[in-house]
Amino acid sequence: MEMKNLAFMMLDQMGRALKMDAEEKRVLFTDGVQSMRMNYYPPCPEPEMAIGFTPHSSADALTILFQLNQTEGLQIQKDGRWIPIKPLPNAFVVNIGDIM
Repeated sequence: MEMKNLAFMMLDQMGRALKMDAEEKRVLFTDGVQSMRMNYYPPCPEPEMAIGFTPHSSADALTILFQLNQTEGLQIQKDGRWIPIKPLPNAFVVNIGDIM
């Protein structure tokens, strides 16, 4: 429930920044599907040998990611290059999905 509240608070702020009508946003997201997935990737002694997810975009509105340890794995594509995202202690990474 806390993650859902966090997501709605973020959507509220994004809606305000975009000058979006509050009722329109409520209609779009109130009955939406919410899912949670937990993956644990321990530090790998040979990270160049690890197989991760294939490159993809997030089709949803928001992805809220908590990186538990200092294992790098999340990457973003910028100017045709994949750049690793260094985990910050006690921080969330928020990806804005395709439907936004």
